[in-house]
Amino acid sequence: MLFAHDTEVALVAAAALVNTTGSDGEKLPDLAALDDFVRTYEWTGDREHTAAELRAVQDLRPRLRRVWEADEDEVVQIVNTLLRESNALPQLVKHDQWDYHLHATPSDAPLATRLAVEAAMALVDVVRSGELSRLRVCELPDCGNVVVDLSKNRSKRFCDAGCGNRAAVTAYRARKAAARA
Repeated sequence: MLFAHDTEVALVAAAALVNTTGSDGEKLPDLAALDDFVRTYEWTGDREHTAAELRAVQDLRPRLRRVWEADEDEVVQIVNTLLRESNALPQLVKHDQWDYHLHATPSDAPLATRLAVEAAMALVDVVRSGELSRLRVCELPDCGNVVVDLSKNRSKRFCDAGCGNRAAVTAYRARKAAARA
């Protein structure tokens, strides 16, 4: 394991949140989609279930996306801003099936705040470990999704939206066409 379990979970969730918007449309269009996202990534704590909550989560996405495009100094600036704006106060907590891990907001903080702070806290570990190169953009042309490479050999090149399969099929077809020619 490269990072602590809660760090890896937060990084994957942050990438998934960023990838809910992009060239293939809005994947977080309504409260039902937000509910599914929260359930899929096992976010705990209070929820408002309002349009304002949905909008706040949607508004967080471009701020997090910037992390995948920025250099280290800008990532640090983004992380520090997210933590400062949220008045983050890291504490060890234990709940549900989780052993002790860090939370930096109370469970009744707004969902977008909790998402921002969890991502920021995970990014603290990434920066401190000198592992920003593990945050990438999918290599399939025209995809644009972000990737968190948690592999031991740093080999993850494609996002989780099937781009690896599409790249393999494209390469296979190109080889077959070249063989016929």
